[in-house]
Amino acid sequence: MKQAVFKLLYYRGALSLAELSMHTNKSIPNITSLMNELITDGYVAEHGLAPSTGGRRPVKYRINKKMKRYILAIAMDQFITRIVLYNLVNEAVHPEATFTLPLQDNPEALHQLCAAIDKYLSSASVRRTHIIGIGIAMPGFIDIAKGVNASFLTNTGDMGLRDWLAQRMGIPTYIENDSSAIAIAELHFGAAMDIQDAMVVNMGWGIGLGMIVNGRLFRGHNGYAGEFSHIPLSHTNKLCSCGKRGCLEVDASLLVAVENAKQAMANGTNSSLEKLFADRSKAEGDHLIEAACNGDQLAVTSLSDAAFMMGKGIATLIHIMNPRRVVISGRGAAAGKLLLPPVQGAINEFCIPKLAEQTDVVVSTLSYQAELLGAASLVVETIQPDRHGKQELNGKPDVLTENNQASNNVI
Repeated sequence: MKQAVFKLLYYRGALSLAELSMHTNKSIPNITSLMNELITDGYVAEHGLAPSTGGRRPVKYRINKKMKRYILAIAMDQFITRIVLYNLVNEAVHPEATFTLPLQDNPEALHQLCAAIDKYLSSASVRRTHIIGIGIAMPGFIDIAKGVNASFLTNTGDMGLRDWLAQRMGIPTYIENDSSAIAIAELHFGAAMDIQDAMVVNMGWGIGLGMIVNGRLFRGHNGYAGEFSHIPLSHTNKLCSCGKRGCLEVDASLLVAVENAKQAMANGTNSSLEKLFADRSKAEGDHLIEAACNGDQLAVTSLSDAAFMMGKGIATLIHIMNPRRVVISGRGAAAGKLLLPPVQGAINEFCIPKLAEQTDVVVSTLSYQAELLGAASLVVETIQPDRHGKQELNGKPDVLTENNQASNNVI
């Protein structure tokens, strides 16, 4: 029950005892007792008074951001990995690090990831005993029950990736598919908040999907639900990364939009992208979005073509799931409202109007940060707060030793 109260404060911010009682369906005396324990443990602090409703103003409580407990959030795609250290209210306590880490055909990727984590923690100067967990959002077929990624970083011997990393780093570790993690972030912090049925489309190098059903992430039978990008909606004969032809991904992703723009420039189309793509300090997809937002016609056209095909796929989702809302999130959401006209145009063309009019389509305001927030949420969904830094992993306490620390100059 203590974990449930902690999660409510993490996801919803400052709440009164009465609000916590309402959300948990527990009595106020019970909630008061739990709150006193969390305050004693240092995880919760008072946060002023709620607005007056005609009586004594209730005290609000929130997560104590000064508590020396941190979450290491890692967001990975096929090419780029980002790492950030959050406090318990998702404020970065050390600058985000971004580095190139190809996952496909890279046998050293796992060890490169570990080296990058070690380097980051050393520069952050935090005790590893103060890190309550590592959350990793990454592409691939992920069995969260077993902690296995069947697609990437598979060279872990007899152990699953989650347990191998936890042992190697000395910190409880949790992994999740990137699109599912993004959906978790949108559910708790973004455009799917308080929406019972929502589809969260992850527009990145590929196209992913996280499904919110009855207010919860829907994983399917084995946890692989949401393979949106492999719906056979393409009319081209392009080969998909999955080995099949006709997948939506070959026409609707940032990677495809970038390749189409390059082909157009090779055929003589003038664009600011020619200069931007020469700048290797940013991903090409980010350059494409930047150029489109600045009005570059080729960038707008390339992005719009991909968005239209994505909208065609969304029309299929609406027919199957009848969601209240579709949220376009992930890296591509940085394009903002540029995505909506082609997506809505495709929905109008391919979706039954009676169904389409029941679903609104919005672009995430979390955008590129959604995956990091989702990764952090993986830790909060699992840990049990304890004043001694002890973690509960599947009901079994995992006590970290003082030997696992990055530096003598630590916080």
